[in-house]
Amino acid sequence: MNRPIGYWVKRLDAALESHLDSTLARLHLSRRQWQVLNTLSSGPITPFELTDVLRPFSAANGSAAQERDMAALVRRELVFLLDGRLTLTNDGWALHTEASRMVDDSRRDLTAGIGVDEYAMAVSVLERMTKNAERLAPH
Repeated sequence: MNRPIGYWVKRLDAALESHLDSTLARLHLSRRQWQVLNTLSSGPITPFELTDVLRPFSAANGSAAQERDMAALVRRELVFLLDGRLTLTNDGWALHTEASRMVDDSRRDLTAGIGVDEYAMAVSVLERMTKNAERLAPH
């Protein structure tokens, strides 16, 4: 039976989230905590900048969840505030490195049998469809 793209997008999203959640859980990290560590691996940023970067991922959970996740990272001494900027501690860098390896392995497993060109085309099509849907959505 042919299914519409929305069916496959929702099913893929659920499967990706479940797989990433279980991968990160092995390191006692939530997806949002991983996103914080990964963002900070590019360099220190202000809390406001971090909130802005993570906004697309935070819509459903809100700022309270983000604050809880950040507090957990600080308690675990993975992130600290220095001169108004959030940065990774040595333990934060080590955990980011380990999580990055696991996420990369996971991505490789998830894209098995999919060529680089096929992957790029799929992402390009989904990006254009998303922009079209957002443009057409009532404001």
